[in-house]
Amino acid sequence: MKAVTILGSTGSIGVSTLDVLARHPDQFSVYALTANGSVDVMLKQCLEHEPQVAVMLDLDAAEILSQRLQQSGSATQVLAGESALQEVAASDDTDYVVAAIVGAAGLMPTLAAARAGKRILLANKEALVMSGALFMHEVQQNNATLLPVDSEHNAIWQCMPLAGEQQYDFRDKGVRRIILTASGGPFRDAELTTLDDVTPEQAVAHPNWSMGQKISVDSATMMNKGLEVIEAHWLFGLPSSQIEVILHRQSIIHSMVDYDDGSVLAQMGNPDMRTPIANTLAWPERIDSGVAPLDLVAAGRLDFAKADFERFPCLRLAYQALEAGGTSTAILNAANEIAVAAFLERQIRFTDIARIIEQVLSTLPVKPADSLAQILADDAASRALARELVR
Repeated sequence: MKAVTILGSTGSIGVSTLDVLARHPDQFSVYALTANGSVDVMLKQCLEHEPQVAVMLDLDAAEILSQRLQQSGSATQVLAGESALQEVAASDDTDYVVAAIVGAAGLMPTLAAARAGKRILLANKEALVMSGALFMHEVQQNNATLLPVDSEHNAIWQCMPLAGEQQYDFRDKGVRRIILTASGGPFRDAELTTLDDVTPEQAVAHPNWSMGQKISVDSATMMNKGLEVIEAHWLFGLPSSQIEVILHRQSIIHSMVDYDDGSVLAQMGNPDMRTPIANTLAWPERIDSGVAPLDLVAAGRLDFAKADFERFPCLRLAYQALEAGGTSTAILNAANEIAVAAFLERQIRFTDIARIIEQVLSTLPVKPADSLAQILADDAASRALARELVR
């Protein structure tokens, strides 16, 4: 019986993880659930899954949750704040940590899990985007197990040589390139002249996946795919020149690995995050995820197209940040988080997201990303400048 902590249990990845866990009560138990401030959803999850601990980042939300759980007769203990997130991620009472907090907020608790040597099911790509070298050092130094939950990276991991063995460097193993597939989001066919007028409601209406607002906007701008390029670099040890992005509107092939001998291995499946979640929970075994079998006849066709930097300037900026190195990717991520939040609040236009990120990247000097203090300092500087540009 493995005890699982879910960082970000009220989001889409957290909900999907709980669905998979509930299908296998003989193999998994829930140790801790965490969220920012969604009291109603967390209350329902606690009553249904009976974790030992629930953590709310928001102090007022934690107090309300504690009162309502007591009134319901629940024995779940409620903790609050950032330190509590790190505490449950590193607890001796948990075996697996699902890192599903969106954005930079997930970095510190995921680092805590790495330092405690946990099996980390990584859905928070920002941990690697912000602090790739430092994070991977902690994973390897503390014998943690890092398994990718993002559907694209999970697909690559399954298609890599010696699939099923954990390793983080695939240079000199016959890999020519890895190919990340992208649906292209809701505006893949839109006229470029219409993108200035895109609304938040249109941007979050993803054609294939059900996701939270921030990641849905990132998918629409293709920044999500840019962050995945950076994550793939750290997970698989390949330079940006060996990481390609192509559009695949059906989201059936989740990514591919191209080998020196001409073989291309692809992982396929219905677009449902329960597949990679179940894969990483059960590894090296396989368990039922609840996902329907793939029907290729019903799908009918698979389409592919080039990822256009003119249509998706955020993808270009992500490649540039990766090639620049140092804290450039942390600066990129922070500016994007501020710009996306401003767009969702209707303070800027959709096309302003890329403009703000590019201006921040061109303004702030890049420092070596050799300490957490420097990474967090440049993250803060990027946010401050991006907020000023929004104003």
